Amino acid sequence: MTIKDIAGRCGVSVSTVSRVLNNHPDVSEAVRERVLQVVKELHYVPNNSARDLVKSQADDIGLVVRGVGNPFFTELIRPIERTIVQAGYTLTFHQINTEDDELLAGAGLVRSKKLRGLIFLGGCFDYAPERAALLDVPFVCCSYTNSFGMLRKENYSSVTIDDRQEARRAVEELLRQGHKKIAILLDSVCDRSISQLRYMGYCGALSDAGLALDAGLVEETQTFDMAAAYAGMERLIKRRSDFTAVFAIADAMAVAAMKALHDNGRCVPQDCSVIGIDGIAMSAYSIPTLTTLIQPAEEMGETSVQLLLDMIEGRAQNRHILLPTVLRRGGSVCTLRQEDNR
Repeated sequence: MTIKDIAGRCGVSVSTVSRVLNNHPDVSEAVRERVLQVVKELHYVPNNSARDLVKSQADDIGLVVRGVGNPFFTELIRPIERTIVQAGYTLTFHQINTEDDELLAGAGLVRSKKLRGLIFLGGCFDYAPERAALLDVPFVCCSYTNSFGMLRKENYSSVTIDDRQEARRAVEELLRQGHKKIAILLDSVCDRSISQLRYMGYCGALSDAGLALDAGLVEETQTFDMAAAYAGMERLIKRRSDFTAVFAIADAMAVAAMKALHDNGRCVPQDCSVIGIDGIAMSAYSIPTLTTLIQPAEEMGETSVQLLLDMIEGRAQNRHILLPTVLRRGGSVCTLRQEDNR
């Protein structure tokens, strides 16, 4: 049984059957139902290996996700996939661990799947030109940009927030509520990545407010894992008792921090305010609701796909888009009484 047999039984072309099997949108519902019914009746199973050998570069886009446990990435995948399919392309999805090299993974996908372009969801912030040269197709960095590397801007595209500025905004919100002894919970102060950028924003906000950096209020976890964030918060609690607020550089870390504060007898926000960045779904259901800067996941995913399609289809060159966050004032931050800010 071959795809030609399916096409003959349905009275349609082989390409139409192919589009149905690949879930392309440009097929009428009646034709789609007829093809799928025949596929079911004949127990047809597509030969993926043969299909990969003969397909052209006409319709495949790769999505490489670095960091399989990142809840924010889950909210980005949906709009990316939807926008790719609506444009008539096929998504090739590939997940790698945080310690893996996304450029090598992407280059391998391009060769094996004959991709037209790539979207990297999560990755390094310090690409070198010789490393990026592994890719001979356009690519978009979604949720990050090459902040610490030497790769020229005209050689890649990116869609992200301004991590440094948005972290500054988060700390400024705590400062506006009267907090001065503000701790930070982060992966690392010098990871040449998102954690370092948000740490720089934290330091900048304190400096602008005339406050000296207190190294004792900086807690590094070496990972974004929630269990590590919980343990880091417990270390901070045992080390210091005078901080009145915590800036966690990611929502998942903030939720873990609130749990650690609760388990150690500190009430949020009465004893300690907590603010994060991301706006993941989980943070809206924490008790209290997390105050956070919400990243525009839908717009970020859709814009990343549009940038890539513009390059693939010859409408534009590489571009870089910075999107704003929106502050959601939940219940995890309160105004500090003057007598508590000792």
